[in-house]
Amino acid sequence: MRALAGLLLSFLALASAPLAAAAPPAPLANHPILGIWRLALPELHCIETYRFRGDGTTLVTSKEEISESEYRIPDKPSAKGFYKLEDRIVKDNGKKDCSGEIMKVGTQATNFVRFHPSGALFLMCSDETMEACIGPFERVEGEEA
Repeated sequence: MRALAGLLLSFLALASAPLAAAAPPAPLANHPILGIWRLALPELHCIETYRFRGDGTTLVTSKEEISESEYRIPDKPSAKGFYKLEDRIVKDNGKKDCSGEIMKVGTQATNFVRFHPSGALFLMCSDETMEACIGPFERVEGEEA
């Protein structure tokens, strides 16, 4: 997923079982993932924008890339405080993302999201520890997802 692809390429190789072909289940209307999030990548001089929509889809922009995904996320975090996020790219314009990668339709990833208590930030991690994470993703207020 965009610069996520370059930074989390090893995580993609560990993707979970394929998501069902049917539409993903919609998250709860008050789920903390919903909305627009930005990930600044200063070392790459780039910003990625993630729009998590209430219908279980995302719209992501990363440099020249524009892609859409379907995602699944549980209503509640695990006992360790992480949400398991499963994502599968369903559309991509075939252009390079912040890391110079071109994502392929069908690429799947499973990551673990940990929200800051404020709800304004989250980290995306390879597992339910804080040892291999990227972020922070910052909530963008005042725009529609």
